[in-house]
Amino acid sequence: MRLGLISDTHGLMRPSALAALRTSELILHAGDVGSPAVLEALRRIAPVVAVRGNIDKGAWAAGLPVTAVAEAGAVRIYMLHDLHELDLDPAAAGFPIVLSGHSHQKNESVRNGVLYLNPGSAGPRRFRLPITLALLDTEVKPLRAKFVELNR
Repeated sequence: MRLGLISDTHGLMRPSALAALRTSELILHAGDVGSPAVLEALRRIAPVVAVRGNIDKGAWAAGLPVTAVAEAGAVRIYMLHDLHELDLDPAAAGFPIVLSGHSHQKNESVRNGVLYLNPGSAGPRRFRLPITLALLDTEVKPLRAKFVELNR
């Protein structure tokens, strides 16, 4: 299954992000969505699973869970916004992937057999960090993300 991984949009849905996600079968948003319009735009491409980030406030955001489990075929993905708030052992719980955002820095690492992914930030530029999202094909082993740098 082709997954689009995005985070920290902060209300900005870039045309380049939509273009990069166009072949996704499922889109996972790791929080700091910023606006329901972002989720609406993503849902025009594929089903979306999203979690609430620290900036997601108000009635529209109340429906977003703090954590979520996304199922992509046989792969279960544990989602939360801030990795520092992880309160379970993903390997023991049967999660091969943990998806988070918050830091605005793309990251991919494997610890105890679990792939930890942060797609970076697809929203307004912060500091000098690149603007990125990630793509992941769950059929390709080993599981590895492809990071996409967005130009605008």
